[in-house]
Amino acid sequence: MTDGVDGKYADARRRLLERVMAETRETGGVTGCHELSERVLRALTTVPRHRFVPMEQLDLAYADIPLPIGRGQTISQPFIVALMTELLVPDPQAVVLEIGTGSGYQTAVLASLVRQVYSVERIPELAEAAARRLHELGYTNVEVRADDGGQGWEEQAPFDGIMVTAAAAEVPPALVRQLKPGGRLVIPVGEQHRSQDLRVLHKNEQGVLETRSVLPVVFVPLVRDRE
Repeated sequence: MTDGVDGKYADARRRLLERVMAETRETGGVTGCHELSERVLRALTTVPRHRFVPMEQLDLAYADIPLPIGRGQTISQPFIVALMTELLVPDPQAVVLEIGTGSGYQTAVLASLVRQVYSVERIPELAEAAARRLHELGYTNVEVRADDGGQGWEEQAPFDGIMVTAAAAEVPPALVRQLKPGGRLVIPVGEQHRSQDLRVLHKNEQGVLETRSVLPVVFVPLVRDRE
């Protein structure tokens, strides 16, 4: 599923992994996540981030920062990708919904860890490019479509986990409905151009939501066609 850790990026990937692990330890007292699992570390090591950034950003592909990908969207900071993935607690047999495909980087990380990923991107051009890129890299357990992410993907629900990579003013009710009992929803909540609240919502076996605030974050807004 990757093009290999070629010499050009091997050192940069190693330094990035060290930085992400250090930042995880540094923020563990706040996030509750003191270390990353071996599975998540392996995904970060093997997914070629340089294949998911624009050509003009290649020199920064393995910097621990978000990068613009066009159309006002970004590829998330690797530390945040790692943290959100860890918070989702992805099981190898899980079916996961991702809202906000972007360039497909987070999608590829999830696809490395679960049985199936369904990903929704509001901007058709990004959805088409991400789907093509993921296919070229060999991720066969991913399906991407262009739609209003706040509506989820009703035909494939319920999901073992849902990850939202754009900030919603409120948690979309459709996503809560489409989450299985026992599942987790990881989502940034807050207004545009302000610090937002990264939250983990766990639906217990009785269908009751338990919500935990994790960390202040800044994401692009979740674009909606309808509420």
